[in-house]
Amino acid sequence: MRCVHDKPDLFVDKEENPMDVLGIGTNMVKALRYWLQAVGLTIEPNKGKRTQSFTPLGQLIFDHDTYIEELGTLHLLQYRLASQAEEATAWYYFFNEFSMSEFSREDFVEGLQKYIKMNESDSDVAIRSLNDDFACIVNTYLPRYREGSNQQKNYSDALAVIEWYDANRLLSDLSSIEAVVESMREITALEMPFSRMSELADLVFK
Repeated sequence: MRCVHDKPDLFVDKEENPMDVLGIGTNMVKALRYWLQAVGLTIEPNKGKRTQSFTPLGQLIFDHDTYIEELGTLHLLQYRLASQAEEATAWYYFFNEFSMSEFSREDFVEGLQKYIKMNESDSDVAIRSLNDDFACIVNTYLPRYREGSNQQKNYSDALAVIEWYDANRLLSDLSSIEAVVESMREITALEMPFSRMSELADLVFK
């Protein structure tokens, strides 16, 4: 925000590369420009030089929480983002229209696609873009799966237990752990099992 305050033409200046000023790559520059507007911190004119200027909210946050360190500021930006039906359609749909408590990527993307067609009949959005929106939303609120992480170990251990159970359940009485194994099987079969890693870890421990 300080860079925008000091240099309103930050994103369009032909003499000074925004990547050099901000120290981030091209894609991140484009993303930053979009998100500043999507959460209502800045606006830019539709015509003429596309300079950034603070909205009243943006100016307020710049004056009192320049580096966006306060939890209340983050909550406010979250609210603003979820309210942007046009600038952030996927986020608006997820928090205001989408009602499924358990769902797959396909469930969300299919619902979002129908929502867009109903409300913007002349819009034709690529499925890849909707998939990217889904990944962005999920990765914002859930820990990402990383190689070598505890998540990976818990997941691998659960698969090993299930494999062992399936190989031995006809040879021994394993009824005492059947319910636990079936719960593991349910979680590992999900498209996004890592959203329930804590639960899976407890099952593996049992």
